[in-house]
Amino acid sequence: MSTLESLGPVMLHLECGVDLSTIPPSLGIDHSRPVLVIVGGASKLSDADLQRVQSLFTQALAPLAQDLDLVVIDGGTDAGVMRLMGQARRAIGCTFPLVGVIPAGLAELPNTAPPCDDAAEIELNHSHCLLVPGCAWGDESAWIADLASVIATAHPSVTVLINGGEVSWKDVAESVRVQRPTLIIAGSGRAADVLAAALRGEAVNDDRAAPLLASGLLQSIELHEDPAVLAATLRGMLTTKE
Repeated sequence: MSTLESLGPVMLHLECGVDLSTIPPSLGIDHSRPVLVIVGGASKLSDADLQRVQSLFTQALAPLAQDLDLVVIDGGTDAGVMRLMGQARRAIGCTFPLVGVIPAGLAELPNTAPPCDDAAEIELNHSHCLLVPGCAWGDESAWIADLASVIATAHPSVTVLINGGEVSWKDVAESVRVQRPTLIIAGSGRAADVLAAALRGEAVNDDRAAPLLASGLLQSIELHEDPAVLAATLRGMLTTKE
C-alpha cells in the first residue's frame, strides 16, 4: 500500500491481500462511523436522468452526510452520480470524507495520460481515492462493500442506488453479500427502475432481481418525492442500531 501525491484527493494505491483494517488510519479516517455508499449511473447516465437526480445530492445526500458526520464511499470517477456527489460536497462546503474506489488499471490520474481507452478521470472534489487491483469496471465493487463494513464496524451503513447499469447490479449484489440495506431510487432509470418494479411485485425481465429481493435488504423510494423525504428515510436507517 503506497500513498500517491495528487492535486486533488489523498490517494492510496492498494495491493491484493491488503488488510482492510489498515486503510482508515492511513486515510486519516476514524473507524466506527456510519457509512453511506452511493452506486449507480456513471458515463451512461443520460443528461435528462442527471438533471432529474441532481437535487438529491445537493438537498439530501450531501447535507445529511455533513450533519451525521458520515463517511461516503462511491466509485470515484468524474462521471454520473460520483461527479454529482463530489460537486455537491464542494458546492455546499462540506467536510465529510468522500472516498472514491477505482480499479488502478482504469484510473486516469491528474496530469497523466489515460492508461487505456476505457479509463476515466478521478473526481477531484473527493477527499480520498483508493486505487484497487483491477483493470475492468466492477473490479472495485467488492472493495467498496468491504471497506464500508470496515469503517462502519458497529455503526449502521446503507447503500443508495440511483439509476445504474451493469456494474450497479454487481454493486447491489456485493451490498447484499455483506448484509447492507440498499435503498433504491425508483424513477431514476435503468437498474434502479428494474429493481423498484420488482419490489412492487411487477414481472421484470432480469433474473438478477429475484435473489437480491429475496435478501429482504432492498427497499425503494420514489424520485418524485421531496428530497427531504429521502433525507429523513436515510437518517432513520443510519441512526438506528440493530
